[in-house]
Amino acid sequence: MCLAVPGKVLSSDDINGSRVGRVQFGGIFRSVCLDLVPEASVGDYVLVHVGYAIACVDQAEAEATYEALQAMGKLAEEGLSPEEPDEVRR
Repeated sequence: MCLAVPGKVLSSDDINGSRVGRVQFGGIFRSVCLDLVPEASVGDYVLVHVGYAIACVDQAEAEATYEALQAMGKLAEEGLSPEEPDEVRR
């Protein structure tokens, strides 16, 4: 099952006409398309589903959701487990 996982936007760049952000999920960083959330900016928290940010959320909601997903073991299923090798984290 795919989930929407909250992460923090660290940077935002225009790449080939799409807005792409570097998003942090705990200790893991991924490139995420930000086109669906034009209001998102650096420092904001977004919900990410299959590589697309689909909504902005506040920090408290993002942290509570992330912790719940981690406790249920769902982050590992989504490839966001901090125990993964460094090359997977990029």
